[in-house]
Amino acid sequence: MKQLLYGKQVAKQILHTPGKAHKVFLASPDSEIEGLAGRYNVPVERVDRRTLTKLTGSDNHQGVAVEVDPYKTYSVDEIVRNKKDTYGFIIMLDELEDPHNLGAVLRTADAVQADGVIFKKTHNAGLTPTVAKVSAGAIDTVKCAEVTNLTRTAQDLKKKGYWIVGADMDGQDYRSLKYDFNTVLIIGNEGKGISRLLSQECDYVVSLPMKGSISSLNASVSAGILMYSVYASRFPLE
Repeated sequence: MKQLLYGKQVAKQILHTPGKAHKVFLASPDSEIEGLAGRYNVPVERVDRRTLTKLTGSDNHQGVAVEVDPYKTYSVDEIVRNKKDTYGFIIMLDELEDPHNLGAVLRTADAVQADGVIFKKTHNAGLTPTVAKVSAGAIDTVKCAEVTNLTRTAQDLKKKGYWIVGADMDGQDYRSLKYDFNTVLIIGNEGKGISRLLSQECDYVVSLPMKGSISSLNASVSAGILMYSVYASRFPLE
């Protein structure tokens, strides 16, 4: 079953990848998008904005949508084999439900060259058009795995030589940990945090200091800070 992704930047990103787009729906002229579609022989169908809103389920389509195949997911083993550096780096999301958060996590995961992102098949935002739009193309570059049981997956990763690092309010300062080991970074649910069973698999728990009047950060913001903490630990300035 095909998916519709929308927005001008998303459309351009997709059209720059030969064979990715099957059709373009265009509600208003756009010479760049039409030129890319023509270059790669992608058919363009003219529609009005109301029709495009119905097709995409959003009025934020910017006058363009692209029909693509559903996004591919990978096995956990494929992500492990995808190790980009001396030490592996995997992000695990425990029931992260907001697609904007998932898209932002994927975008940062691409920036720090994480090996992949793992999340549950249920009770978690999946690879949707909204996630694709927010990720700004990272949905195509970051390997994602959907699993049934995160606790079992964490246990399997520990057997493969990974250490589990959970993000929680009551952990050690995130700056105190050196990530000179294969790392799985767990980001919990926006409201509930990391589930009890999964938290029991954590080898370390890290926290972000909160010195102001606000007691917590957005999940994707916390994830971004922690991902860059791993990056900075492994690639210090010379």
